[in-house]
Amino acid sequence: MTGIRVQGPEAELENPTLVEGFPGVGLVGKIATDHLVDRLDMRYYASVHCEGLPRIGVYRSGDRTARPPVRLYVSEEHDLLALQSDAPISSSAVDSVADCLTGWIVDQNATPLYLSGLPAERETEDRPDIYGIATGDAGDRLEATDIPVPPEDGVITGPTGALINRAAHENYGSVGLVVECDHQFPDPEAASVLLEDGIGQVADIEVDVQELVDRAEEIRAKREELAQQMQAIGQDESSQAQPLRMYQ
Repeated sequence: MTGIRVQGPEAELENPTLVEGFPGVGLVGKIATDHLVDRLDMRYYASVHCEGLPRIGVYRSGDRTARPPVRLYVSEEHDLLALQSDAPISSSAVDSVADCLTGWIVDQNATPLYLSGLPAERETEDRPDIYGIATGDAGDRLEATDIPVPPEDGVITGPTGALINRAAHENYGSVGLVVECDHQFPDPEAASVLLEDGIGQVADIEVDVQELVDRAEEIRAKREELAQQMQAIGQDESSQAQPLRMYQ
């Protein structure tokens, strides 16, 4: 049986925002979502059992609890949901995962924030640029922020791209946030920009990102193995944004 299985009490939410954290280029979405779950002390809410997701158990150092690789967390105080994933999604599973999750998101009347990195060369001292796109009526939420529109045509691939594709097909409201990032290594700096300049504005929350900046090297090292797994499955299968001309 596939779907979302709630663990513990149901959440009392009004018009929640859902932050998606599938691994992709630079691991920007994953790092940002993991940090959000930690800093807001979000409660483990549900396990995700969509067809095609890896059937593995995940555990943390210092904790005996084993959980599935894709999970949902909730903060009723912030009317917020977060999807946390500890495993890359294969290309064969992308469509079924997008269908499975979109149906649940629509049922929750949630506005999803889909996160993607855009590989870019930049100087170390340069702050990564961030852009916002939308489907359905979610563009209104972006207009209330100062997040810029994309400066060029582009596409988003992988599970994040499939989720945006599904939302666009159904004309369902979703927001896509694209941030410039390192194409080869985990990029905590870009993830901090996603949180401060993107997620924070759209979801109307404040998240301290100083730890991400201060511990950038440590976080990068810890996420290096997952980044290598993402490279191994190929750029066409991992979530990332890229200029449209590269697809033509």
